[in-house]
Amino acid sequence: MASSIIYSPSTTPSSTSIYSHTKLSKLCSFNKNVNIIKLSSLFGKTLTITNELHIKLMSNKKSSSVVTCSVSLPAALLFDCDGVLVDTERDGHRVSFNDTFTERGLGVSWDVDLYGELLKIGGGKERMTAYFNQTGWPEKAPSGEAERKEFVASLHKQKTELFMALIEKKLLPLRPGVAKLIDQAFAKGVKVAVCSTSNEKAVSAIVSCLLGPERAAKIQIFAGDVVPKKKPDPAIYILASTTLGVDPASCVVVEDSAIGLAAAKAAGMKCIVTKSGYTAEEDFENADAVFDCIGDPPEERFDLDFCASLVAKQYAS
Repeated sequence: MASSIIYSPSTTPSSTSIYSHTKLSKLCSFNKNVNIIKLSSLFGKTLTITNELHIKLMSNKKSSSVVTCSVSLPAALLFDCDGVLVDTERDGHRVSFNDTFTERGLGVSWDVDLYGELLKIGGGKERMTAYFNQTGWPEKAPSGEAERKEFVASLHKQKTELFMALIEKKLLPLRPGVAKLIDQAFAKGVKVAVCSTSNEKAVSAIVSCLLGPERAAKIQIFAGDVVPKKKPDPAIYILASTTLGVDPASCVVVEDSAIGLAAAKAAGMKCIVTKSGYTAEEDFENADAVFDCIGDPPEERFDLDFCASLVAKQYAS
C-alpha cells in the first residue's frame, strides 16, 4: 500500500525524507470513506493526507510500499556555549583561571593538558573544588567546608570578570557557521537557547558581544547555577525545554563534549557534536551526528534542514 502525505505547516522545509509505510502507519490511518484526513500527532503540526491519491495508488498492485513525508522543523535549537559558540576553553577560561590564581597569590597554574583533564568536570567552581580536593588546598584557603565554598565562589567571580574582559575585547571569534545556523532558525520561527555550565554573566557576554544585541534579544540563556546538577546531568536541558514549552524529542542540541552529549541524550533530545580543540578525541558514539564545526558556505557541514531530518527520524522510528 502506498500513499502521499503532504506536510502543511506555515513554513514548509525544503528537504524531504522517505520512510516505510509500516513505520508511519503507527502515526496515521486511512479511511476510504473520506477524501482528506488531517492529523496533528506528528511534530505538533497538521498532516494533510489526500485519500484520493491513496485510493488511486491502491489500484496499482505494483505500487511501492513507500510513503513520502516532508520534514518538520525542530521546535528549538539548544547550543552549548564554550567550545560550540566560541572555542573559549584553552585561551579564554584557562587563562582567566590562571590570572585569578596569580592575582590571589595562590601559587597555582593550570597548563593546557591539565585543563583538558579538568574539563571532564562540569562547572568552574566544581572544577576548582575537585582540583583542590585532590592536590591540596592553597595555604590562603580557609579550612571550614562552608568557608571554602565561599572562597571558591569568590575565585570564580573574579575569574568571570577577567574572562568577560577578554570577550568584550572580541579577542575570541565565533566558530564557523554559528551565526548562520542561528539566523536560519530565526527565519523559520525556531526557538534558540544557550545551555551552559558556565557562569550566566560570561555566557551572556559571549552571546551579546559576539552574536550582537539583535540576536541576543531572541536567545534565552540557561547557565551556571540555574540547576542544582550540571552536565552530564540532563537538568539544564530539561529546564530549557520546559521553559520554552517544547517537547524534548523535538529539540536539537549542538554540543562539543562527551558530558554535554550525555546530558542532551539523557534529556531525550537529538544531539549534534561539533568537536572543539579539547574534545576532538572524546567518545561520541551516541551522538546523532559528529562534525568538526557547523561551517559557513562554501565549507558548510550542516544546516537547519539537516537538524530537521534528525527530528523526523525521531518521530518515524
